[in-house]
Parts: sequence; C-alpha cells; structure tokens
Amino acid sequence: MYKKNKKNPPVKGKISKSFWDKEYKTSEHLILSDEPSSDMVKFTNWAERNSEWFPFPKQGLVLDVGCGNGRNVIYMSETYKMRGVGFDISEVAVNQASRTAGSKKLGIDFFVQSAKDTLPVADEKVDVVLDMMTSHFLNQEERGKYLAEVVRVLKPFGWFFFKSFIIDEDQHAQRLLKENPGEEAGTYIHPKIGVAEHVWGEEELRAYLEPHFTIHKFMKSHKHVKDGKAWKRRTVSVYAEKKRA
Repeated sequence: MYKKNKKNPPVKGKISKSFWDKEYKTSEHLILSDEPSSDMVKFTNWAERNSEWFPFPKQGLVLDVGCGNGRNVIYMSETYKMRGVGFDISEVAVNQASRTAGSKKLGIDFFVQSAKDTLPVADEKVDVVLDMMTSHFLNQEERGKYLAEVVRVLKPFGWFFFKSFIIDEDQHAQRLLKENPGEEAGTYIHPKIGVAEHVWGEEELRAYLEPHFTIHKFMKSHKHVKDGKAWKRRTVSVYAEKKRA
C-alpha cells in the first residue's frame, strides 16, 4: 500500500533500481511487510481444495517474480517444502530475502534482475509462478515477452498466481490516467513515486492470459470505494492454470 502525504517524488520515468533499493532501506513511500500476502494464501488454500492433483509438491519449484524481501516464496517453501527461485530489481531486497531464507535453511535461490529479463529457470521446470504487483511496471512489448517466459518455464498444468491493478469502477485509476497519462494506453505516471504503471481492463487481461491459461478464478477487490468516494486502488487476483500445448 502507498503511504500518504509524501513530497518530492522521483523524476517521472521508468522504474529504477535506485528507487526500490531506497524503499527497502527506508520504506519512504510504500508500506512493506514481512508477512505473506493474504491474497496469495487464499490462492494456495483454494488450489489445495480444488486442483485435480496436489498443486504444491514437495521439492517442486516456485518462482517469485519481483520477490521483494522474499516473504511469499519463503512462505511457500516453509509451508509446502518446495524449492524456490526469487528475483527482484532491488539488491537491498534480495539481500534481505537471502538472509531470511538462509536463517531458516530453506532451499531458495535469489537473484537481482528485472522482469524484463529472461527468467532464470529452464523450460517447464516450475510448478507455480507468483506475480504480485510486478509486471504492471512493464510496457506493452515487455509484457508480451514476459508472459512468453512465464509460459516457457511453467510445467503443463502449472499454476500462475497473478495480481495487478484493474480499472473497472476504480475512480482513482481513472483520475490518474486522465491527469498523469503515460506513453501507452492504460498507463499513467504515479504522482507519488514517479513511475509508469499499467492498469488492466478485464477484457484486456483475459485476452492476455487465455491463449495460454485456463482461468479458474478472476476476483476483483471490493475496497476501492468508501462513503461513495475513491479510496484504495482496485486490484484483481487471477488463478490461472497452464494449458497443455
């Protein structure tokens, strides 16, 4: 969640390593947590109950894109005894994640890289990919290449847990697109942190995922309006299972 009333945001432009390094040192603009995402935990609980076979096998592999301090991949490794790979653009965040995983003696490898880069896993080796509020920083061309990489590394019938911003009924997002437009449709420059963010429409997101995935759940958040006014940003969580080629 973004903190309020912060002045002097970074210069407008693409997201930078230096911004995120500073955030993981100071939490100046964002509220960061060591606890796993509640939305991801809901996904794992749902998948355990509804998958045709157990989706999180012991010694299976989970890939966390934009892992931050590692809280989510660490939860998966601790809970299901899975191996993990996590990467983030911030070296500070990756160092934090590595220290925590090392102290717990978990089998997780962490890297410093961008979601724009080739994913650091061989073809069809991953059981679960986590993308929570990461790939919306990519531009349209980069998002296409990124999804191709996710499809490449996932096993057939592997799971993709995807969380991002969605514009449907989000007054705040609509205002941002109008007042702070980015270079591409559906993209704005965030006025507090100074970076480009993409906000999805439902049809757009379904068209992005459905050629490669069966979408089992498509859930929009419901805390974006309070007392009839724009409040929190609206998000969408998608439970997607890779189709067999």
